[in-house]
Amino acid sequence: LHASDIDIVEPETVGFSTDRLAKVTEFVEREIADGNLVGTVTLIARHGEVVHFEAAGRYGLEDDRPMKTDALFRIFSMTKPITTVAAMILYEEGAFHLGDPVGKYLPELANMQLSIDGEPVATESPMTIEQLMTHTAGLTNGWHPEDPVERAYRDAALRRSQDLNAFIEKLSTLPLRFEPGTRYHYSVATDVLGALVERLSGQTLEQFFQTRIFDPLGMHDTFFNVPDDKIPRMAGSHLWDAEKQEMDPMPAGLLPPPSGVTLFSGGGGLISTAYDYWRFCEMLRRGGSLDGVRILGPKTVQAMTMARLTTEVRDNGATEYPA
Repeated sequence: LHASDIDIVEPETVGFSTDRLAKVTEFVEREIADGNLVGTVTLIARHGEVVHFEAAGRYGLEDDRPMKTDALFRIFSMTKPITTVAAMILYEEGAFHLGDPVGKYLPELANMQLSIDGEPVATESPMTIEQLMTHTAGLTNGWHPEDPVERAYRDAALRRSQDLNAFIEKLSTLPLRFEPGTRYHYSVATDVLGALVERLSGQTLEQFFQTRIFDPLGMHDTFFNVPDDKIPRMAGSHLWDAEKQEMDPMPAGLLPPPSGVTLFSGGGGLISTAYDYWRFCEMLRRGGSLDGVRILGPKTVQAMTMARLTTEVRDNGATEYPA
């Protein structure tokens, strides 16, 4: 969807300043000129009214086409809230309780143990579904290879699994990094939550998202697998090279292809547009419904958006491993 296809209201009608909003445009253009960004789409809305929707820069360092507002981007971890909404749809239908052990529905994970000095040690309590949602389940992601458990996750190459069943099978052979419930630690937990959605619904995560979230919300440009006719709208992905102090294209092999994907990563696999993701956010802002379509009840959205970590759990080791 292009900016020309939607109603953009006068900023002053919802309490914004046209002059101040222009500073967003100035900032983005300056960052692109300085080489800190390659291309962007920015969308700002208030009270459900869009006041700013602009594209700047180009599709990629290796793609000189001017950026358009309907560009498709990999949204990485912005996939996680969508996966959690999917799980909460099933929660509202009575499929599980938040305090249920994960192993009740994913029995492969029922006996995951800690690794203490290289020896397997049983946990005091099993990881729960709510702990998956708050990254307190004791799982990790392999980003700190100086730790032997982290190395095991890295070497298991979970992201190269054929599908979520294979992902869970591999994960079941790995130790937990922490006792469940004792520490916030960013992890593969939301991928496990996606596998839970598959088991409970009998659909792939791709099918569930499409039928229960994307189609009802009119999110026509959000995919694990981009249709062939929309692939030209894909923006490039880039990394900041700290040594060279400049942007580089993402190296080949680090990312899955835009189509042909069978591992539906609830933690980071989706591709979307700024407008589609705004519709998802607007549904949550309105308490679970948008344009007459209800995805979740308002009490569920309220519960989802409350702080759920105790200070003790949130700060336990936070300085040792930044999130």
